[in-house]
Amino acid sequence: MDLNKKVATRQSYGEALAKLGEENENIVVLDADLAGATKTDIFKKAFPSRHFDMGIAEQDMISTAAGMATCGKIPYVSTFAVFAAGRAYDQIRSSVCYPNNNVKVCATHCGITVGEDGATHQMLEDISLMRTMPNMKVFCPSDDTETKWLIKEISKIDGPVYVRLARLATPVIYDENQKFEIGKGIQIGDGTDATVFATGVTVAEAIKAQEELEKQGISIRVVDIHTIKPIDSELIIKCAKETKKLISIEDHSIIGGLGSAIAEVLTDKYPAKLIRIGINDTFGKSGKAEELMKYYGLTAEGIIKAIK
Repeated sequence: MDLNKKVATRQSYGEALAKLGEENENIVVLDADLAGATKTDIFKKAFPSRHFDMGIAEQDMISTAAGMATCGKIPYVSTFAVFAAGRAYDQIRSSVCYPNNNVKVCATHCGITVGEDGATHQMLEDISLMRTMPNMKVFCPSDDTETKWLIKEISKIDGPVYVRLARLATPVIYDENQKFEIGKGIQIGDGTDATVFATGVTVAEAIKAQEELEKQGISIRVVDIHTIKPIDSELIIKCAKETKKLISIEDHSIIGGLGSAIAEVLTDKYPAKLIRIGINDTFGKSGKAEELMKYYGLTAEGIIKAIK
């Protein structure tokens, strides 16, 4: 992990989208008056005729994208997560998931790391909302490398996709040689004292905890769950059998998110105790992203405390 190089996954998204546009002329991008923040303006500069600013009309944007998908286009739809998963939920359910339309909803500014935008903009429920819908696949990449791979890979999926992207810049974890696969988590280390399942911005924090605990003689493994649905049941069960403690950590409500998805697997296939770290059934608050992560226990220190 390169702690000196930090990139926000929304930036990686914009760059990957522009490159994908060169490779596939059916890629179109829709944004809701936030292209500068979501970084779809990078695509817009390269392909202005294939970028559509729909204004502050998220429901209309999703419906338009669904129509484009029926005509053979591959729409990538972007706005903040609170608007994508919240305001446009009905349209995603009825116009995208129900007819199984090929629309990629790429939502930026998720979780409490939106920071100073405060509780109204900190979307802590989107994983829960999106993963309960039939036909929808849900992803939350952890770094620049993984995001760029994912944005191209989902163009090959014929059906609805939700991608959760962060505002906060985070360390680059993987090099260009890393192999990724849809539906398969990435195990980092072979520790047996505990497994920490993490997603998105919390993966880097889990690795920091891993490095610190190693100095103290505590051996843990980190599992990057970039695909939340379909989740890697096989790896979850393997870790439950091989390690003494299981912990999940996410920048999301503990209700319905990564921890819930893992608990469902364990309940059905290999009952084991899971400690869930996340936002405990409360709204967020305004503050600097790093301070909020510390306040809610979403840092390396929070993981270490849970393991000890």
